[in-house]
Amino acid sequence: MSDWDGYGERDARGRRDDGYGRGSGQGQPEGAQRMRHVQRQPQQRPQRPARPPVPPQGPPQGGRPGYGVPQQAQAPGSGSGFDSGYNTGQVYGRPAGPGGPGQRPPGGPGRPQGPAPDWRKRIKIGSIAVVSVLLVTGIGTYFWADSQVRREVDLSKVIERPKEGDCTTYLIVGSDSREGMSDEEKKKLHTGSAEGKRTDSMMILAKCSSGNTMISLPRDSDVEIPSFVGSQSGKKFPSQGRRVKLNAAYAEDGPELLVRTVEFNTGLRIDHYAEIGFAGFANIVDALGGVELDIEQGFKDEKSGADFKAGKQTLNGEQSLAFVRTRYAFAESDLQRTKNQQKFLSALASQAATPGTVLNPFSLYPVMGAGLDTLIVDKDMGLWDMGQMFFAMKGISGGDGVSLNMPISGQRGGNLVWDKAKVQQLVKEIQNDQKVTVKGQ
Repeated sequence: MSDWDGYGERDARGRRDDGYGRGSGQGQPEGAQRMRHVQRQPQQRPQRPARPPVPPQGPPQGGRPGYGVPQQAQAPGSGSGFDSGYNTGQVYGRPAGPGGPGQRPPGGPGRPQGPAPDWRKRIKIGSIAVVSVLLVTGIGTYFWADSQVRREVDLSKVIERPKEGDCTTYLIVGSDSREGMSDEEKKKLHTGSAEGKRTDSMMILAKCSSGNTMISLPRDSDVEIPSFVGSQSGKKFPSQGRRVKLNAAYAEDGPELLVRTVEFNTGLRIDHYAEIGFAGFANIVDALGGVELDIEQGFKDEKSGADFKAGKQTLNGEQSLAFVRTRYAFAESDLQRTKNQQKFLSALASQAATPGTVLNPFSLYPVMGAGLDTLIVDKDMGLWDMGQMFFAMKGISGGDGVSLNMPISGQRGGNLVWDKAKVQQLVKEIQNDQKVTVKGQ
C-alpha cells in the first residue's frame, strides 16, 4: 500500500478520513492541517517602503477639537511602516462618542455640542441696541417737533421792559382765531365766523423754586396802553393815556403790544409767550383721549354750547372748548370763566405731562402733531421751555403752587380795576422767588 493509502483512518462506514477539508465532530473547529508529504517553505512578506511619520491630526481651522479626519492606528505587531488599515472606532468627520463609534453627540440632531450661550453678552448687546433706537427716535422727534412750532412773536420789539426776576414767567394766551377751521368745524365748536383774532383767555404762569403761580388776567381788566413800537411798522407810538380793556391791546397790535401792556401795568417782566387757537386746543384734548374733570356745579350756555352736569366726567375737545369759553352762565361772568380756565389747563397738563404720554410714541406723536402747528410762541422759546411750562402747570394741579385771579378792587365803566397794592406785593414776591401770599378773587 502506498503512503497515500496509509494516510488517515477509516470511519465506521469504512470511509477514509484524510483529515483535510472536512470538519470534525468536535465542538470546537479544528485548525488547518498539513499534508505530511508537503514541506512548505516559509514565505517572506514583501517589504513596503517606510512612510514618513504622520504628525498628530489637529482640529480644522475655525473648528472644534476632535473634528476632521482622525489618525488611523497601526495593527499590533505589524511593525513600523506598515498600515494595516485597522480603524480605532472613529468615523470620519465625527469623534467616537461615549455611546460608541459613529454615535451623534448631544445638542440636537446632527449638531455637535457647543458652548453654553453667553446671556450676559446678549443682554448687553440688546440693551445697547434698545438705547440706540430710543436715542435716534428721541433726536428725530425733537427736530420734527421743533420744526412744527411757529415762532412768530419777537419780544425784542417790546420796549422799556422791567428788570428780570428770579422766576421764569410765561404769558399764556388762548385766542379766538378761526384760522384753518372749516365752516362745519366753526358750527360744531360754536365759534362763530368773526374775522381776525382776539384774546379769549390770558394768564401769567410763574415757574419758581418756591412754588409755581398761575394768575388769570380777566379780558375786561382796565389797563393803560403805554408807548410802544409797532410790530409790523416799526414806528414808535407815544403814550396817550388811553385806558381800555386788556384784550383790546392784542386786537390793536398783536402779541408784542399785549406783552408790553401787561409788563407796563404789572411791573413784571414776561420771559416767554405762548398762544393757541380754538382748533388746536380742541385737537389736543381729542388726541389725549379727553380730559377728566370734576365739575362742582352744572351749567348750560347756548352761546358756547356748554351743557354740563355736576360730577366727574371726561370732556372731549368740543366740550372742553365750551367749558373754558362760557361766561354768560355765571353771575361773576369773566372772573368765573378764568377760574374754569385755570382748572381745566391744570387738568390738561396733568394728563399730558405723564410718562404714559411722554414716553409712548403712539400717544406723544398724535398729541404733539395736534397742537404744535397751531401753537405760536416767541422766537427764543424752545421745546425745553415748553416742557417746563407744562410741568409747571401740572405742579399747580398737584398742589405745588397756587392759582388766583388778578386781585380786583372795583370797576370803572364796566372794566375790572386791579388792586394796585396787592398787585405790587404779588409782583415783588414773584420777582424775588418768594412764596406767594396774596389772595385773589
